[in-house]
Amino acid sequence: MRKYLDANIIENTKDMPKDEWLMKRKCGIGGSDASSILGLNPYRSSMAVYIEKIDDENDVRNLEKHTSYKMELGNKLKNFVASEFMLKTGKKVRNINGMLRNDKYPFAIANIDRAVVGEKAFLECKVTNSFNKKEWEKSVPIHYQIQMNHYMAVTGATHCYVAALIGNEDLVIHKLEKDEDLIDEIMKLEEMFWNNCILGDDFPMPDGSSDYSKTLDILYKNSKQEELILFEAESILERYDEVVKIYKDFEKEKKAIEQYLKLQMQNYEIAYVGDRKITWKKQERNIIDTTRLKKEHPEIVAKFMKTTTSRVLKI
Repeated sequence: MRKYLDANIIENTKDMPKDEWLMKRKCGIGGSDASSILGLNPYRSSMAVYIEKIDDENDVRNLEKHTSYKMELGNKLKNFVASEFMLKTGKKVRNINGMLRNDKYPFAIANIDRAVVGEKAFLECKVTNSFNKKEWEKSVPIHYQIQMNHYMAVTGATHCYVAALIGNEDLVIHKLEKDEDLIDEIMKLEEMFWNNCILGDDFPMPDGSSDYSKTLDILYKNSKQEELILFEAESILERYDEVVKIYKDFEKEKKAIEQYLKLQMQNYEIAYVGDRKITWKKQERNIIDTTRLKKEHPEIVAKFMKTTTSRVLKI
């Protein structure tokens, strides 16, 4: 079996079709899954990872829907990022073309972008927009740091490089050293998620994501008119009350800030604060006067009335 550093190459991914690659990813937790499981990925929830791993057709069925020109272009630009990294650093990189697994972490897999020749290191290529420029210039965003440490755990690499093309205007390069304490925590949580949720019968812990809410709404869309006593929910409800109060306080502060900005702008539609743009423009929209329609043409309302059913949680 071919190896890369401490990892076995369990699949040859060169020229592998996208749908097949997605199916292969179900055999373990990948680097892009790690931050979602830890609740630190702003774009993807732990429930999305859970559904992907347990549903045999989920990724393939949604491949076309989720594949956009922007994503395809981003993947093609990774070759450019790798070339620029070599030009800027003088280092050489090569493709591994394989899915990696380490016997130490049988639940984890890795797909690195490039191996760095002559070092126990790899290169990860990222493409992002200019809105993220300040964050990337400062450091690697936390969810990518988790991804990199996941890869270092699987491969045994001592460090890695992350090269990010920002808005087609700048290339930022960061070096990350292996963080053993962070890796221990990441792999412990991944193993729990894999054993308890993917192989076991547990759900991921609620994380407030829309994915989680949609899943619960689908699973438990039908209700029965019976009562249930919850014995261990008092502390949760106390925290709920605290959060509601905090939310109301922040919502009030948010409104006050908006009012201050409007007071400063007065009749102007556009204002700038540094590189931030603020707009306060008039908008027009056409709406149906439903009260009048129901009064004057009840037969039309009845003809186009649609009944929807949902469950509403009230505390």
